[in-house]
Amino acid sequence: MIAVKVHKISFHPPSRSYAVILKEIDGERRLPVIVGAFEAQSIALALEYMETPRPLTHDLIGNIIKGIDSSLKTVKIISLKEGVFYARLEIKGDGIGDRSIDARPSDALAVALRLQSPILVSDNVMAEAAMMPDIGKEEEEGLESADWAPSLNSLEKKLQEAIEGEEYERAAEIRDQINDIKA
Repeated sequence: MIAVKVHKISFHPPSRSYAVILKEIDGERRLPVIVGAFEAQSIALALEYMETPRPLTHDLIGNIIKGIDSSLKTVKIISLKEGVFYARLEIKGDGIGDRSIDARPSDALAVALRLQSPILVSDNVMAEAAMMPDIGKEEEEGLESADWAPSLNSLEKKLQEAIEGEEYERAAEIRDQINDIKA
């Protein structure tokens, strides 16, 4: 198994979804995992350590795991079949022992980030679907022409307002702008 971290989230126009880019911790390969808008927002909120007024679904799952005196040992992306990733939540608790629970990778990632648990990808999945980084000329030019971008402080304030108003799609867009500035 290969340890990875969530590197970034970007819009994936062909599928009108989002790609969560997982980067291996001790290497350069990146694994794109396509997720829906809700899951992308949830992952983004966890990455930014943003609190919501009420627990979202992934917060609830984390609260349940902690509430039964258990811990999420790791999330594992274990296979790729016909373009679909499969993941497992590895849970350990005194009352329940060791459990391996089937999960969609998008949900597993959102929970792992909230509980600060390691994320692992099987060697086979990484060999089959990972990519090496390749910054094209257009991307480099885009990074250089970021002088017109709004300030980081103003975007962070707008992000907080969007979350407080439970405008999660708007929050995700603002978060993406913030991440582009930081990158």
